[in-house]
Amino acid sequence: MGLRINDTVPDFTAETDQGTITFHDWIGDSWAILFSHPKDFTPVCTTEFSAVAQLGDEWAKRNTKVIGVSVDSAEDHRKWKKDIEEYGKAAPGFPIIADDGLAVSKAFDMLPAEAYLPDGRTPADSATVRSVFIIGPDKQLKLSMTYPMTVGRNFAEILRALDGLQMTAKGVATPANWVPGEDVIIPPAVSNEEAKEKFGEFETIFPYLRKVKAPE
Repeated sequence: MGLRINDTVPDFTAETDQGTITFHDWIGDSWAILFSHPKDFTPVCTTEFSAVAQLGDEWAKRNTKVIGVSVDSAEDHRKWKKDIEEYGKAAPGFPIIADDGLAVSKAFDMLPAEAYLPDGRTPADSATVRSVFIIGPDKQLKLSMTYPMTVGRNFAEILRALDGLQMTAKGVATPANWVPGEDVIIPPAVSNEEAKEKFGEFETIFPYLRKVKAPE
């Protein structure tokens, strides 16, 4: 059974290119994004890690820590980061977990329990290790998505989804294609009286669809 929304994510101790971490302690009171990939020195993932590095200030503004996970060694991660920085023109200051024993990949249900890494492996041997997990300060899974090896992840969308999650933590919902600054939705479980008391004036489009200015 894979992880479901609002499940507490697995805690683990692992080596990274920046030293040993215990995951829940590392998250602390922050939001966290764990993003994985099947192998170091691969083309699509190099572009993705560069995109994450370029968004360093944006993650910090949102009290969010990012961490990569790969089924290669910490030493390989340190070497690969040179390519990531050269490509993206931004230093990848986030850690990358060295999951060469597959413990993290299996704990997050990215690989079957019986999976192993053969000698001379290719990225295809760990292709399913290409997921994104957004985790709240309560250590619960808030969002997950998985991509094939050939399609680069859109980290602008991941940033937008993070904004949506942080907004909905205030008791509202977001409509399709929402971006910060736009109106949000009042959940149907909130009565009109409660909505007016909590949010002030709002727009009723249908009895079940009410929009209001996003709370601060």
